[in-house]
Amino acid sequence: MGRASPLLLVLLALGFFFAAYNLLTLVIQYKDSSTGLGSGISDSLTGMPANFRKSGKSNLKFHVALTASDAPYSQWQCRIMYYWYKKMKSMPGSDMGKFTRVLHSGKGDHLMDEIPTFVVDPLPEGLDQGYIVLNRPWAFVQWLEKATIEEEYILMAEPDHIFANPLPNLAHGNNPAGFPFFYIKPTEHEKIVRKFYPEEKGPVTDVDPIGNSPVIIKKTLLEEIAPTWVNVSLRMKDDPETDKAFGWVLEMYAYATLCYSRHGIWKLGRDFIIHYTYGCDYNMKGELTYGKIGEWRFDKRSHLSGPPPKNLTLPPPGVPESVVRLVKMVNEATANIPGWDSLNSG
Repeated sequence: MGRASPLLLVLLALGFFFAAYNLLTLVIQYKDSSTGLGSGISDSLTGMPANFRKSGKSNLKFHVALTASDAPYSQWQCRIMYYWYKKMKSMPGSDMGKFTRVLHSGKGDHLMDEIPTFVVDPLPEGLDQGYIVLNRPWAFVQWLEKATIEEEYILMAEPDHIFANPLPNLAHGNNPAGFPFFYIKPTEHEKIVRKFYPEEKGPVTDVDPIGNSPVIIKKTLLEEIAPTWVNVSLRMKDDPETDKAFGWVLEMYAYATLCYSRHGIWKLGRDFIIHYTYGCDYNMKGELTYGKIGEWRFDKRSHLSGPPPKNLTLPPPGVPESVVRLVKMVNEATANIPGWDSLNSG
């Protein structure tokens, strides 16, 4: 064979380069799509690739399901939550389907006619060791087994959630959508997390800082993981070191450890749901008095035995708009829910 010219060698080299580059690009794109990470520009609100949100593919309805007890403290929160669900459900941009309060009391209560409810049993007496939240995964197991659920997706919610805007289905196939919590820190509890998430599963950094709620998840996937979620929660509660370290968020760690990031987790943004888990305490200058009861306050724990009164006083000037909006939304709900004061006293 004759000696190849320098120009031919250059062309061959460029050809191999572009072929290798295109192959590598395809591999990266396939890997990203299979892990749910995508290659689009991240949306600042949800962490979901913007091109997916605009594609119109996320239009499957999701069933709103919240687990609850029959305690007055839980009942008044459920009533407010259901009020705002009904307002947001039919608005543009909403993918909300039907609604179920999964009541883990073993018997019905006086809200059965007001809120769509499915009654399930609590855990056997003593098994929760006083930690009533352990009833949540067990309630989902029973509901998924016995109820007829038309929607392909489920939003796991809690009574102290208020829909601030219509919520689209932010899940992507088998990739759930969840909210990251600053107080869920798996890497700071690596020794304990490893009891339930062994090294062969991957680095602890793979465990997402989430709980089960709020999470939008495919129904078939939740059916698969819910029984294990119950078992892991009970194992954590039975381990004194784990119980002490995780405290009131133990069940959230159980869910995060079980799900880690094998399916990928899109992030639910702050603009869809107001979660009023913490008390709001401010002085009359509008300054936060963290750790101290404020001159103005709204704390759900101030109303353990019954509902808050109608027409709560609005916060003083200077308080964040999110707190002002929360109080206004509570006031609107309590003003429009029939029998607000009487129904919660029984």
